[in-house]
Amino acid sequence: MIWTIFSHKSNATKAGSTSSTRNTRSRRRTSRRCFGRQVSTNPDILFLCSYLSDSIGLVRAINEVGFEPKMVGGAMIGPQSSSVQTALGPLLNGLVNYEYWLPVPKMMSPGVGELIARYQARAAILGADASGYYVAPLAYAQMQVVEQAVSATQTLEDAALVAYTRNASFATSIGDVKFANGGEWSAARVLQVQFRNIRTNDVAEFKDARTRVVVSPDAFASGELIYPYADAKRAR
Repeated sequence: MIWTIFSHKSNATKAGSTSSTRNTRSRRRTSRRCFGRQVSTNPDILFLCSYLSDSIGLVRAINEVGFEPKMVGGAMIGPQSSSVQTALGPLLNGLVNYEYWLPVPKMMSPGVGELIARYQARAAILGADASGYYVAPLAYAQMQVVEQAVSATQTLEDAALVAYTRNASFATSIGDVKFANGGEWSAARVLQVQFRNIRTNDVAEFKDARTRVVVSPDAFASGELIYPYADAKRAR
């Protein structure tokens, strides 16, 4: 059995889901009451689609009532953010969610370490996200693609840039990038990561790759999925 929860009821309706909660913007009290009633159902997967504040409320509620489906996570916006990570700390253990880049061995392309170091130094002054893992490498890579395409074609004309980009390979901060016929990446790059080994709410925990293990795709994996969720959240 799969339970799916959306932040907005309208999104659940569009997706055709019949197993979502009501609008979770009634926040933590509704989430806790919902999960409390369902502890005994023990679903295989709890798939969460939520925004930042909703993600915090959902994770807290799951832990407060002891709800332990076999897998928890999915498409949550928030767990990638330093502010959410430090708000939840060890409550994130066991969760599986998406990411775009992490400092794991298979993703340490030339120059990306220096990029992150420069970003984090500025972020500390400007009050931006402390790690920058979620946005900085991918955003920088996007602009590298544009720069290389413009340099190669010597034009800003859309048609020429599209034609070049469709067939070229680009050396970027996230590694070599190539696009498929439909405009998507030629190889899967969106990560699924599992939070574990988190002991405190300190932001330094989340800068350490040991607290988020890349479990998919295989090309970037840094470890194996711990299953079920109950085992993963207690792993040390």
